[in-house]
Amino acid sequence: MRIISTLKEESQERLSNGTRKHVAAPAGSLYVVGMPIGNHEDITLRALKVLKDVSLVAAEDTLVVRALLDRYAIETTLTSYHHGNCEDKIPVLIERLHKGQSIALVADAGTPVIFDPGCLLVARAIEAGIRVVPIPGPSAATAALSVSGFSGDSFSFHGRVPIRNLPRRRFFEARRSDARALVLYTPVRSLRSILETIRSILGERRIFVALDMTKPTERFLRGRVSDLLRRTDWRLLQGEATVVVEGRNPRRRA
Repeated sequence: MRIISTLKEESQERLSNGTRKHVAAPAGSLYVVGMPIGNHEDITLRALKVLKDVSLVAAEDTLVVRALLDRYAIETTLTSYHHGNCEDKIPVLIERLHKGQSIALVADAGTPVIFDPGCLLVARAIEAGIRVVPIPGPSAATAALSVSGFSGDSFSFHGRVPIRNLPRRRFFEARRSDARALVLYTPVRSLRSILETIRSILGERRIFVALDMTKPTERFLRGRVSDLLRRTDWRLLQGEATVVVEGRNPRRRA
């Protein structure tokens, strides 16, 4: 059986007389690859194979991704792709895909497109008729929800809460009656003010906060919002947090 790889830049066709004729290569594929959220050992075997076989890896932060590739002796070329350059980079990447090169799109941590500029590249690739292939992997949102103790039957995800007070209050007021768990990403420096707004608008909801998930410094905070505000030493916290807010209980007013 002859296997034709979609990762080849050029394919060949054997004629009846035994000679070979070079034919135009099909367009490459765009692989959307889930990356570890902190622990390099969470990378999947399939992801490692794709990262090794593609022509190019488009990464939000090439230094972060290069550290993972080096650990697994993967020498694939990296190119930067982030909010600041995505509009200029997308036409270049689409052209390479049309030439038969396959590309892996990765985030610094977790799954691309989830609070990430990868959605723009994926949308343009689809418009251009490029095959887009998901390579599933970790996500901080679902990882935190899975150990929160709250129902995961349905939930609402929002990458960032508004920074300014009035827009932030309106954000939570719009979700006052939502029975679904609410999953948020936030810098730790904003966590205290977010919890204070939650207490003011949503009342004494149960809260789960995940810090440094999957790293040796992993830490979880659980409790009613007032409890967390009272007992947390904010000076000891840094980095990014994933917050899960309990949905509205119809038996309570808040």
